[in-house]
Amino acid sequence: MSYHSLFQRSLNMNPQRRTGIALWLGGMALALGIGTVVGEQAPPTESKGVQISPPEALDLTPWADDMKGRQLRIRKLTVEPGGVLGLHSHKDRPDASYIVEGELTEYRAGGYVRQRTAGMLGTSGKDVTHWLENKGTTPAVLIVVDVLKQP
Repeated sequence: MSYHSLFQRSLNMNPQRRTGIALWLGGMALALGIGTVVGEQAPPTESKGVQISPPEALDLTPWADDMKGRQLRIRKLTVEPGGVLGLHSHKDRPDASYIVEGELTEYRAGGYVRQRTAGMLGTSGKDVTHWLENKGTTPAVLIVVDVLKQP
């Protein structure tokens, strides 16, 4: 039987039976863990096990008028095993990062999860709010370059 004929049969099916099948399929999806996880753990808002080097910063005003009041900053971050870089936004602070060693798991809204390992580059634009966790057994070291408003 073709998919088309199955579809046609489902349209002619008793409405109560269609509802029953839909409920059964929905229940199976939940039972199998498909869909939104109820009671999902909230992201951490505080960082722990993270060392940040004193940043070096460069005022960008001399290069472009639209950069007035902004600076280019570079930092080295070390996230210890079990450490987290708490939930933060890049609304006013775009960045680019490079994982020197170790690995981090990045979490963003909408269920986005990405494993970031040594040698990988990453960027975070104005629509990014995320947090990172070191689930590994060795420190994760990354170099982060960002553009931010001068303090």
